[in-house]
Amino acid sequence: MDWIKRNLYFVIGSAVALALMGLAGYYLYSKWQRNDEILGKLDEQYAKLKRFAEQKPHPGSGKVDNIKLAKEQRQQLQVYIQKARQYFQSCPPIPPVPESGKLTSQEFSSALSRTIDQMQRDATKASVVLPPKAASGQTYSFSFAAQRDRLAYAAGSLEPLSVQLGEIKALCAVLFQAKINSLDELRREQVSEDDAKGPQTDYLSDKSVTNELAVLAPYEASFRCFSSELAAVLAGFASAPCGLVIKSINVESAPAVSVPTEPLFTPASAPTPTYAAPPPRPVPAAPDPEASFAARYGLRGGRGEGRPMPAPRPVYAPPAAPAAAAASRGGLPPALDEKQLKVTLTLCAVKLLPSK
Repeated sequence: MDWIKRNLYFVIGSAVALALMGLAGYYLYSKWQRNDEILGKLDEQYAKLKRFAEQKPHPGSGKVDNIKLAKEQRQQLQVYIQKARQYFQSCPPIPPVPESGKLTSQEFSSALSRTIDQMQRDATKASVVLPPKAASGQTYSFSFAAQRDRLAYAAGSLEPLSVQLGEIKALCAVLFQAKINSLDELRREQVSEDDAKGPQTDYLSDKSVTNELAVLAPYEASFRCFSSELAAVLAGFASAPCGLVIKSINVESAPAVSVPTEPLFTPASAPTPTYAAPPPRPVPAAPDPEASFAARYGLRGGRGEGRPMPAPRPVYAPPAAPAAAAASRGGLPPALDEKQLKVTLTLCAVKLLPSK
C-alpha cells in the first residue's frame, strides 16, 4: 500500500493505458471482422458477374418468362416494319421490266431518250436553268451521257440502269416542283462498264450498301436556290412516295454571277434630240424703194447688196444627259437581304428487300 501511495500517479496512468489498449484491440478486431464480411460479399458479386457473363440468357422463372416477352417484342417490331414499308416504296424502273423478265437494249435506249427529253421540258416549264451544252454540243443528260448515244450496252447493266433512271427522274421531279433556280449537277453510282467511258463528274465513288432490310443506293444533287425553294425541296423529299432519304446537306453562298458592264439600250431611256429655234431676222426700220427694186431684180446697188438674205439654218443642240435619280432620303432598312444559295444534297434511294 505504501508503494501504491508513493506511485499513485504511475498506477493510475498504467490502468488507463491498459484500458485504452483493450479498447483499441476490440476496435481492431471488430473492424477486421467487418472487412472480412465486405470482402466476402465482393467476392460473391464478382463470382455472380462472371457466372452471368459465361452463361446463355436465362429463359426466366416464376412470373418472368423472357422467351414469351421476346416473342411479343419481335411481333411488335414486325408490325412496325410493315407499317413503315409504305413510306419506302421503290421508284419504278424506266422502262418497266417486261413480263419476259429480260430488257433489251432497244427498249432501254428509246426509254432513255424519251425520259431525258421529258425532264428537259419539265425543267423549262419550271424555269430551272440546266448546265450548258458539252463540248460535243450535247445537251445535259442527267448523268447518262455515257449511255445516251449508245445502241448496245454492257452485259448485265440494263436492269441497274433502268432502276437508276427511274430514281433520277423521281429526284428531278422533286427539284423541279420546288422551282429551284438552276441545277448544277447530278451524280450517281457506277453500275456499268460503259460508265468508265463517260464524264467522271457524273459518278460517285460510293457504292450501294445492303443490310437485312433494304439496299441503299447513293446519289448527290447540287443546285442553286433561295431559302424558300430549299424548304420546298426538303418538304418534297419528306412527302415523296419513293424512298429518297437525305443523308447530309451542305449550304453555302452561291458565287456572284457576272453581269455585262455596258448598259442596255432601251427606247424609253434614249434621249430626245432638241433643236434650237433660229434667231429672228432683222426687220428694217422703214422700206427703201431702191433696195426693194434691186432685191426684186437681183441688181446690186442701193443700200444693200440686192440679193435676198438666206434664212439661217437651225442649230442642233446636243441632248442633255439625263439627270441622276434623286438619292433616297432615308427610310427603313431592309429586314432581309437574301442571297442565292448553293446546296449540295447527299441522298440514298431506299429499296426494301422482300419481306420474309
